[in-house]
Amino acid sequence: MAPNQQSRSEKKELNDDVSVLNDGVLLEHLGKKEQLKRIFGFVTILALSSTILNSWESICGILAAGFFNGGPVSLIYGMLLVISGSLALAASLAEMASMCPIAGAQYHWTFILAPRRWANFITWMQGWITVFAWQAGVTSATYLVATAIQGLMIFNYPSYAADPKRWHATLLMWAVMLICYVVNVFAVKLLPIIELLGGILHLVLLVALLVPLVVLAPRSTNEFVWTELVNQSGGYSDGVSWCIGLLTAAYSFSGFDGAIHMSEEVRHAATAVPKIIVLSVNALNTPTGFPIIEIFYQATGSTKAATAMMSGIILAFFCGGLGIVASVSRLTWAFSRDGGLPFSPFFAYVNPHYQVPVRSIGLVVVVVMLLSLINIASTVALNAVVSLTTLALYFSYLIPISLLLLKRIRKEHIDFGPFTLGRFGFLVNLYSIVYGIFIVIFLPFPPSLPVTGTTMNYAGPVFGAILLFALGDWVVRGRKQFRGPVREVDESEIEVKKEGMAGAEKIDQLYKL
Repeated sequence: MAPNQQSRSEKKELNDDVSVLNDGVLLEHLGKKEQLKRIFGFVTILALSSTILNSWESICGILAAGFFNGGPVSLIYGMLLVISGSLALAASLAEMASMCPIAGAQYHWTFILAPRRWANFITWMQGWITVFAWQAGVTSATYLVATAIQGLMIFNYPSYAADPKRWHATLLMWAVMLICYVVNVFAVKLLPIIELLGGILHLVLLVALLVPLVVLAPRSTNEFVWTELVNQSGGYSDGVSWCIGLLTAAYSFSGFDGAIHMSEEVRHAATAVPKIIVLSVNALNTPTGFPIIEIFYQATGSTKAATAMMSGIILAFFCGGLGIVASVSRLTWAFSRDGGLPFSPFFAYVNPHYQVPVRSIGLVVVVVMLLSLINIASTVALNAVVSLTTLALYFSYLIPISLLLLKRIRKEHIDFGPFTLGRFGFLVNLYSIVYGIFIVIFLPFPPSLPVTGTTMNYAGPVFGAILLFALGDWVVRGRKQFRGPVREVDESEIEVKKEGMAGAEKIDQLYKL
């Protein structure tokens, strides 16, 4: 009997047994050999996911976008909309992560759910979109760390504030990425501990920074907080300006799939990763470029206190940067493992000593260094990079969720894993798609009018260029070579390894892939 046709008691018994199943055998059922060491447990991967998401820290980092378009009305009511939509997206992804906990995540699920005639092409495009989305995500996280450091330099040194250079932030981005490379290759065993400390910092700082603001900061009126709509766009209507201002909230609650790409390094991935996905979701005139620094200063009246408070956020961002490089490199490695990227055999290499994909980590670092050059050319680079990250990530979510919803509509058989939305799946999937489409419409909009070369939001053109490149690569290489996720293990090998393993027959019942 199929899992979704079983009685509740039978299903619960199967789900309870999943936690004792061998992760390596489950991975082999998905057709992959186990090459990475499972160094993350439930708590440490939850901490990594939290630091990657960095929800409230991200809000502090990009408050300017919400203040400029929409103001308090956009930040407050928009936040409620984004939280509800993000939870729907996260729940939908968690359902698929339980079905197939693997580093490739979205593109692997797309191949399983897509109509056979189009599966290879859709999976190819999904792979490119997801890999690039996370490359942009690393860039935006690194950008926030670098520009926050520069912002503190401007805040503390008036002589530097007189003429700060954008290329200084670019060099700082390079330095951050080099540190991330060293840690992810040579000190990877310390990564769970670092991320655990980052997760603790994520919680402690929220209280430590919120209390001084509540006690010391000047109060705004109720009318300002709940009804004030700010529109400094120079030409957009109030409604469009409000929608553009959703970028602050949307970016801050995107990236909850980061833990999924670490699935092959997580113990009991089929049950741990879905829980992690859902759990982790849950002053414009300042020369620093970060209104939060000015807010801290106005609340405390102390330059040193404001600097210390912002330094804590930077440290949390940095921990997130280490985790996100790990996550993206695994995604890049997984897509290369299946032949999706140019020079795939080269980037699919796993160093036997460190047991990490060193070349994929290096590729992530180099791409971020190249994308960091946008900061030199544009005065609104933050909006461009953040918009690009959120736009590409949302597309990577919408494709597999749409395919899952289509299967539900057609009442086709779906091999669910231990976590499933059950009868609420249709409504949750539908709401997540409607919400996602609404958000991506406004993400490529320039923050203000009229548009010039330096105020242009390059998210749309860059994302379009990536799609064109992926299409061109499909015509030249993909349609002849790419056949979806490569099966590295045949069924006969799996049967031999399963013999004598407690509960092994449950794998066949839960994962008929």
